[in-house]
Amino acid sequence: MRIVQEQWTEVDGRPIIAYTFTNDNAMEVTCVNYGCIITKILVPDKNGNYENIVLAFDDFSSYLTNSPYLGAVIGRVAGRIKNASFELNGKTYTLYKNENGNHLHGGKKGFHHAIWQGAGFSKKDEVGVQFSYTSPDGEEGYPGNVDVQVTYALNNQNELTISYRATSDQDTPLTLTNHTYFNLNGNLKSDILHHRLKIKSHQFLELDNEFIPTGVLLDVANTPFDLREGKTIKEGVEANHPQIALVGQGYDHPFLLNTHHDEEIVLFEPESGRTLTVETDEVGVVVYTGNQLPDGMDIGGVPSRKYLGICLETQGLPDAIHHPHFPSCILHAGETYSSVTKYKFSVTSKK
Repeated sequence: MRIVQEQWTEVDGRPIIAYTFTNDNAMEVTCVNYGCIITKILVPDKNGNYENIVLAFDDFSSYLTNSPYLGAVIGRVAGRIKNASFELNGKTYTLYKNENGNHLHGGKKGFHHAIWQGAGFSKKDEVGVQFSYTSPDGEEGYPGNVDVQVTYALNNQNELTISYRATSDQDTPLTLTNHTYFNLNGNLKSDILHHRLKIKSHQFLELDNEFIPTGVLLDVANTPFDLREGKTIKEGVEANHPQIALVGQGYDHPFLLNTHHDEEIVLFEPESGRTLTVETDEVGVVVYTGNQLPDGMDIGGVPSRKYLGICLETQGLPDAIHHPHFPSCILHAGETYSSVTKYKFSVTSKK
């Protein structure tokens, strides 16, 4: 196992460092201290060809806007907060409005545009990097000074584990996730429509016209959201269902997970034979099939388009601050936020 770090560029006089770590199987991960962005995951296909299976920009300047949030850590709160405001402990807080009068993915800067402190590590059984950032009281409108650590660790079982940890000196909403877009074909040779997705979930959240949860939990049975036995993305996005049409003919929905750290999310691509298994302790996963990806943006030398990648955003439920029957998203002062999601990569020859 080894790790290499090199400076990619500078932002406001501060170095942007790329960390590349490799296990003994030649699986390779690259991430940067700008937004904790993952820019590369190289894994083999069934013929032993190593290719990048995540969406990334070639030039750093594109990350300064990064409207699709490629590869980034999202915070303080992943997803949308209705009307960009909330009440907590008898006080009303107003957040940055960055989508239709609502607050999305932490606001204008959020964690995805922050420059983090990085520290690489190499141990006998894993290699990776730990990123740290202090979000000051009032950033994007949120209360409290929040210290955050995000750790990426790779082992020889081709498992990439993302661990999140945070503390705050005031009560504050906090729900972190990673916004990597996966495309298991490798090097973006085609879209994700023939990927097969299986999720152990019997409920998903209904969304309103602004893609914000209404608070209603819907049963997946007899809908394109029933992924318990697996469906191709194509089957889902071509289904005649109002919630599929609402978000641009695809998925952009939170699913409640029935189980945890139990192969609860499995993505399979038949041509390459690659399988991604995601396990988490989070209450849910937001499945986003790239329905809003703009046409023509250069992503790794390929023009972007709908369905070029799929996000599997393990997290607390969006807009939980406004829905008391959702699991709470409040990190209380003096307590510790902790969350772990594991991504395991494997290959199979089955079709």
